[in-house]
Amino acid sequence: MRLAICGAFLLSALAGCKSNGTNDHASAAGKPSIPVPATAPQVPVDALPPEKTGGFNGTLAYNHVAKLVSFGPRPSGSQAILLAQDYITSQLSSFGCTVDTDAFSSDTPVGRLPMKNIVAKIPGERQGIILLGTHYDTKRLDNFVGADDGGSSTGLMLEMARIMCEQRPRYSIWIAFFDGEEAVRQQWQDPDNRYGSRQMAAKMAASGDLKKIHAMVLADLVSGKNLLLEREQYSTVELVDLIWKTAKRLGYGAIFVDQAMPVDDDHLSFLHRGVPSADIIDLVNSAAYWHTPQDTMDKISAKSLGIVGHVILESVKELQIR
Repeated sequence: MRLAICGAFLLSALAGCKSNGTNDHASAAGKPSIPVPATAPQVPVDALPPEKTGGFNGTLAYNHVAKLVSFGPRPSGSQAILLAQDYITSQLSSFGCTVDTDAFSSDTPVGRLPMKNIVAKIPGERQGIILLGTHYDTKRLDNFVGADDGGSSTGLMLEMARIMCEQRPRYSIWIAFFDGEEAVRQQWQDPDNRYGSRQMAAKMAASGDLKKIHAMVLADLVSGKNLLLEREQYSTVELVDLIWKTAKRLGYGAIFVDQAMPVDDDHLSFLHRGVPSADIIDLVNSAAYWHTPQDTMDKISAKSLGIVGHVILESVKELQIR
């Protein structure tokens, strides 16, 4: 993802946006270095009990993040991302989900790369789709394992699938795991980004499924220990209102705040095609470690995962009755 505009506060924290064309943590060749062995994550001590978060288990989501991080850096086309793909599909299958995969190739600044989208599909009683999404790849940076960036939202959506694949909802729920969200170049510049979500949106448009989507909710960077979620400025206002009102009703108004910032992310692939879409993302308190080797398991909060999971679960319930 990319901050579309650098505010004064974030500028001092980030020392520049993705769009500035520089990144001191990238290797000279633009390729990730050999993965270093991942250290064993600490057992989360801040997890909320599932009975307080609508059944969403933040500890299980945290454990999924730790597993993904253990594979090392996982940029598109790498050996590590194959391990991540196998893990995601095996977990979804173990939950009883119907799993669809779409293997495709994309032309990138480093050549043509194989990529794969993975989608868990929970059939509904009526026509219509509520689409949840995350990316699971990491940016091509030295020793960048993306615990929060890519890892946290993937762990969250795997736990979401565990709960939802046992349900028979009014409208179908699709949970998409996108490859290729990150730009291959150091800077974010179209079309070098959102490969997986653009592929899925185009494929759904061709099949006629795109017009069935009632809402698309994306999660990205959602597990920081000092989580602060601002409203994403490009997102559909009515959908953001629903999510943020749900969060306030659940008692999370200090985390889901009313300030706004624009972020380029996977939701734009659907928003640009007329699908109501929202991005839940913290690029404020993640600023110190965003796109650096410091984005590791010590930054991850099971409590934050539980809170965001709770809000998404309840927001989906609201969308089901509309």
